[in-house]
Amino acid sequence: MHLGVSMSANIIAGKIFAENIIARVCQHVDRLKRAHDITPCLAVILVGDDPASQVYVRNKAEKTREAGIISVEHRLPSDTPQADVLALIDTLNQDPAIHGILV
Repeated sequence: MHLGVSMSANIIAGKIFAENIIARVCQHVDRLKRAHDITPCLAVILVGDDPASQVYVRNKAEKTREAGIISVEHRLPSDTPQADVLALIDTLNQDPAIHGILV
């Protein structure tokens, strides 16, 4: 049955879109390195061994390195007390080489 509605589809090329974003981030990272002698660094804290979280962290680390960003990981057991996680966050916040934290 035709309702007289014309629809057009826009194809989103996700891989190409993502590659373009990485390329732009690389340019910004290079500029930051040249202008300020700073290499951005992302610290990742992974608590526990959830498989989906491990994949997410692995992919995040791969993309940050691809963009010229340093990625450091802190893997903690699932029974790590909250106070210990907060203490690690505080330590990372005090480190001038760390520019972002992902928990």
